[in-house]
Amino acid sequence: MEALRTMRLYPAIDLKDGQCVRLVKGEMASATVFSRQPAEQAKAFEAAGCDWLHVVDLNGAFAGKPVNAGAVTSILKETGLKVQLGGGIRDLATVEFWLDRGAGRVILGTLALKAPDIVKEACRRFPGRIAVGIDVRGGRVAVEGWAEISAMPVLDLARKFEDAGVAAIIYTDIDRDGTLTGLNVGATCGLAAALAIPVIASGGLGGLDDIRGLKKAAENSAGSIDGVIAGRALYDGRIDLKEALALMKDRAC
Repeated sequence: MEALRTMRLYPAIDLKDGQCVRLVKGEMASATVFSRQPAEQAKAFEAAGCDWLHVVDLNGAFAGKPVNAGAVTSILKETGLKVQLGGGIRDLATVEFWLDRGAGRVILGTLALKAPDIVKEACRRFPGRIAVGIDVRGGRVAVEGWAEISAMPVLDLARKFEDAGVAAIIYTDIDRDGTLTGLNVGATCGLAAALAIPVIASGGLGGLDDIRGLKKAAENSAGSIDGVIAGRALYDGRIDLKEALALMKDRAC
């Protein structure tokens, strides 16, 4: 029951060319612009009662370095939200840069696959402030802005960080991302059950019933589900944010 009390809803802001967008299945060409003022969107999430925000620099993920730094900085300066930030963070200097500027934690994905020792060192230097992003397409781990598919099994990658002090693993099903077709609850809970690290569900959230399903599965899971990332469903109005936040706190749902 502890997992239910602590589950969080992470509204998502994905940044492309300084704007707040949503993709379908990770394809940059599919981007739909939902806000040209990301900081204002973040303020709206904060006003609705959110504590955390999930931010990804999409251009940065492809470039391998921060690209939308201006938009990210505005969000950090203009809100009191705890921000978990990913996209283009490929070295310790960039990790430190964003943590020093107020990010709550940073997400390391490509580094987790290609340079796991750097991730472990980041965990040592910044305890509790490093998350690992594991993005999966067709059952395989994808990196470099989801453009490169590896042969690494998901669980093998996750287990590299079991004793590293990772705050959470963000498990994204790319094939569902932006489709509103429902979370991959089975894979998410299966991963959580095999790990001591809390897991955050991402990709496909389409409505409140998906949250109910995740909470029910989390209740019966041996692992810890930290929460869920909400993107297109919020922007499309399929989910009322205040209702969703109340549902996350409701242990009787």
